[in-house]
Amino acid sequence: MNDDSRAERDAIDPREPDGAREEVAGLAEPPAGLAPQRSRRIYLLPNAFTTANLFAGFYAIVQAMNDNFEAAAIAIFVAMVLDSLDGRVARMTNTQSAFGEQYDSMSDMVSFGAAPALVIYEWSLRGLGKWGWLAAFIYVAGAALRLARFNTNLGVVDKRFFQGLPSPAAAALIAGLVWIATDLRATRWITATGPDLAWFAFVLTIYAGLTMVSNVPFYSFKDINLRRSVPFVFALGVVLLFVLVSSDPPVVLFTLFLAYGLSGYVLWFWRRRHGRSMPWQSGGATGPPSGGARDAGDERGDGR
Repeated sequence: MNDDSRAERDAIDPREPDGAREEVAGLAEPPAGLAPQRSRRIYLLPNAFTTANLFAGFYAIVQAMNDNFEAAAIAIFVAMVLDSLDGRVARMTNTQSAFGEQYDSMSDMVSFGAAPALVIYEWSLRGLGKWGWLAAFIYVAGAALRLARFNTNLGVVDKRFFQGLPSPAAAALIAGLVWIATDLRATRWITATGPDLAWFAFVLTIYAGLTMVSNVPFYSFKDINLRRSVPFVFALGVVLLFVLVSSDPPVVLFTLFLAYGLSGYVLWFWRRRHGRSMPWQSGGATGPPSGGARDAGDERGDGR
C-alpha cells in the first residue's frame, strides 16, 4: 500500500489501528479481544414484538390516567410476555441486530420503568404528596440505571445470575400489587383502596427501585435447556403451574414475583455467611463463564 493510499485511509478514520482496518476491509475476523460487530440491519419480526411491548407499556399509562388500574396492571404483565419473546424470536430467526438491542432497551424503559411508576402513583402514591412522587421517581431512576448498567456491564462471569432485580420482575411487583388489590376489592375480599395502602405501596416501590440497582444476585433461569429431555414429573409440574396461575392470576403472580423479589437477598445472605463472593466478582462464578456481560443469547436483553 503506497503512502497516498494510506493517508487517504487514515483521513477516513485515523483512530482505527492499521491492522484492524485491513482485516475489516478484507472481511476477516476481528482482532482478538474485540467484540464481533453487530448487524446494523432492521428486521421486522423481532422488532414487531418489541413494538407490541412498547404499546402495552404506553397502554398501561393511558389506562392509569383514565383510572382503569386493573387494565393497566394487566398490560404491564402482557408487556413482560412480549419482552421475553422478542429476543427468542430474534435468535430463532437469526435476526439479531444492534438496532433491535437498543430499541428493546428503550421499550423496556417505558414498559418497566415509566409505566409502573405512573400506575402506582396514580393508584396509591398521589395522596402522599411529595413523598409519593419521590418514591415513584426513585423507581424510574432505578429502572434507568438498571438498564444502563445491563447494557454496559462487562464484569459478569456467571450468566446464571442477574446483578440486581431485573426490571420486568420489579415492574411485576408494582403491577401485581395494583392488580391483586383491585381484584380482591372487586370480589369483596378486602375493602382497602389504593390510598389506604399508600404507605405499603411506598415501601414496595422504593424497595423495587433500589433492588434493581443493588448488587444482590437473582437467579436468571438462563441455564435451563428447554431442548433437553426431562423426567415426566417436570412436565406434570409445568401443567400444575399453569393450573395454579389460571385459578387466580393476580394472587398467584404477585405471590410468585414477591417470592422472587426476596430470593435475591436470601441468596446474598447465604453467600455472605459461607464466605462466597458474588457471581460477577473474581472467583465468584460457580458455573461455566459466559465470557462477558452478555453472550449471543442475551442480545435482546431478556431479563433486563
